[in-house]
Amino acid sequence: MSGNVSRLMLPANDAPNGARGDGMEMLMSRAFKPMTSRTTALLALAAGLALFANSSAAAPLPPPFPLFPFPPAEPPQATQPAPSDEADAPFELPARFKRQIVIYPSREAAGTIIIDTPNTYLYYVLGNGQAIRYGIGVGRDGFTWSGVQTITRKAEWPDWTPPPEMIARQPYLPRHMAGGPGNPLGARAMYLGGTVYRIHGTNAPQTIGTHVSSGCIRLTNQDVTDLYSRVSVGTKVIVLPMERRAENQVGRRG
Repeated sequence: MSGNVSRLMLPANDAPNGARGDGMEMLMSRAFKPMTSRTTALLALAAGLALFANSSAAAPLPPPFPLFPFPPAEPPQATQPAPSDEADAPFELPARFKRQIVIYPSREAAGTIIIDTPNTYLYYVLGNGQAIRYGIGVGRDGFTWSGVQTITRKAEWPDWTPPPEMIARQPYLPRHMAGGPGNPLGARAMYLGGTVYRIHGTNAPQTIGTHVSSGCIRLTNQDVTDLYSRVSVGTKVIVLPMERRAENQVGRRG
């Protein structure tokens, strides 16, 4: 009995080394077993995330599979022309068709109008060997005429009523057009005798210097307004034929 008591009362420090070591290992394994498992899992998760991040940075994921095998074609875009200064700039007459005072000896009285049909000039005689020269548009082939007339009527921004013979040739023409910027008679008109002919303006200044009309004499709106202010009803108008030029062919500038 005393031997059993001695074994039971043996202090812990006096326990055999093998028994004490086994007890401590059991206690440590029990105490740290859950912590070791959790740590291992966290370390594994962190390693997996780092590996995934490195692989994503090195090789980006491919785009999702397209819905259609070919990309949709883009609709063609209309190309806009580049802005042009020429399109916006007003038409400028050639120098020889601009209104100017020239040397023009004539036996006609001052205030007479002379139409130089072949050279597409209109002279307003000033006297003393001078005249104002204007560039004009005249009748096209087959529609030129010559003779002496007087101005019988004047009108500002006149209406236009094409004569029946013009309608017969060009049935698409309007039967009447009110005066205004779009009217082919332009800003002013001076009617010649009892004929269908007029000296008038135009909304197509690029036709000055050409043979384009049905017999009327056209000037730019600026020039016809200037001439209109100088003449009166009764002014004499001489229209020269195509075969003859004006007395002064050159019309030197004064």
